[in-house]
Amino acid sequence: MKKLSLLLALLLLLAGVLPMTAQDMLPYPSDLTECEVDLTGETINIFHFGDLSGPYAFITQPIVSAVTDAVNYWNGRGGVCGAELAQVYEDTGGSREAAQSAYDRFTSTYGGELDLLLLYSSDDGELLREQLAEDEIVSYIAAGSIESLYGEDGQTPGWLYASNPLYINQFGFFCQFVAANSVAFPDPVIAFVTWPGAFGQAGTEPAAREYCGGLGVEVLPEPQIFLPTDTDILTQVQNAVDGGANILYTNSLATGPALLAGTLVDLGLENEIKLAGVNWVMDTSVGILGQRVLKPDGLPSVDGMFGSMPFLWWTELSHPAVQFVTQQFNANNRSPAEQNIAYLVSWGVADAIIETTIRTANAVGSLDGVTGAAIRETAEAMDYAVLGGLYQHSFEKGMRDGVLNRIAVLKYANTTMSGAATGPDDALLIDDGAGGKLFVPIVVPLSDFMEVPQLRG
Repeated sequence: MKKLSLLLALLLLLAGVLPMTAQDMLPYPSDLTECEVDLTGETINIFHFGDLSGPYAFITQPIVSAVTDAVNYWNGRGGVCGAELAQVYEDTGGSREAAQSAYDRFTSTYGGELDLLLLYSSDDGELLREQLAEDEIVSYIAAGSIESLYGEDGQTPGWLYASNPLYINQFGFFCQFVAANSVAFPDPVIAFVTWPGAFGQAGTEPAAREYCGGLGVEVLPEPQIFLPTDTDILTQVQNAVDGGANILYTNSLATGPALLAGTLVDLGLENEIKLAGVNWVMDTSVGILGQRVLKPDGLPSVDGMFGSMPFLWWTELSHPAVQFVTQQFNANNRSPAEQNIAYLVSWGVADAIIETTIRTANAVGSLDGVTGAAIRETAEAMDYAVLGGLYQHSFEKGMRDGVLNRIAVLKYANTTMSGAATGPDDALLIDDGAGGKLFVPIVVPLSDFMEVPQLRG
């Protein structure tokens, strides 16, 4: 087979051959607001910083690739309202000190030009929440914690806007799914086996246990914690199982879900205990890393893991947004590991930033007149289908996180690409570029988009 990215090989076969010549490139999927102000000669910077080399690197590195591709796409077509796009970013390596230093440099160097900032993590959001408000800088982020978005009291909307639902709300949504599917989840008891911190322990709050309990889904009170650097979590998994759990839920990413699934296989519990997690467990990195350990049936350890999917996915090629991003990914010769959540959603974030900037410039009459306060007013008035429907940007009535979600399952494609493989004999295997073979991960939605419960209090 021609060397292609892990999922692109499947996607191109599913969709037929997406046009690749310049004249056949797909149209931009969003219905952007018409420009009322000529910004020719101006530059619109997309500012962002975060962990690109630390524990989140598996997820975050494609952010830079996606923003780069979006910038080049628009500049190759005359810019946005005539303005050239550019990006300014730094790698903070997962360090709070480095994040603070980057923020200080950005604000001191770019002054009044920095009105809109893309952040990567809940932890950075918590660190900078009050500073963003004081400096009147709006921040877009894929997912934020209660504290970063709503303050310590959970009731004070700030200057950060998250496209994904809060993790506690995603967990409550999963409990709804479990309660509605009693045949698949008889007598459900959930234990968190997860990373520490604002991200890892989101959903372990008493309000979540109470909500799930009211649905008939028991949640064990004590989460089992492991570090992103851990390679052995046998004790944590055994503690959860000994506590009565038959579902393990994790807020971890990349190596975390793969380690959890592999541990269940090592214990011989892969058929007894179900796995689930926040939206990041559906990422391509999990589908790849989960192949280090195989189940007795020959499929990767993470096969069958449940998770949230609050946006469209790569395999939903009937949608113009997915068709467009897939074509851009291929045209820019991106690497296999980059075909993940971050690349897909970051094209959406770039689109949201462009739409926000156009609307705000139209309102104030110039790019120089754009301020953080004006950006905030625009952001809260928008009800916008990002990239024509990749996800919804809507933050009315004080909301700072997304409200729509659905549940999906991570599987692997069969040879006919008509569904999921039942074992290695009917699984689609592709060259890994190093003389080996890889299963092709797919994400299968199990429910429609619906509103999540609001559990932040």
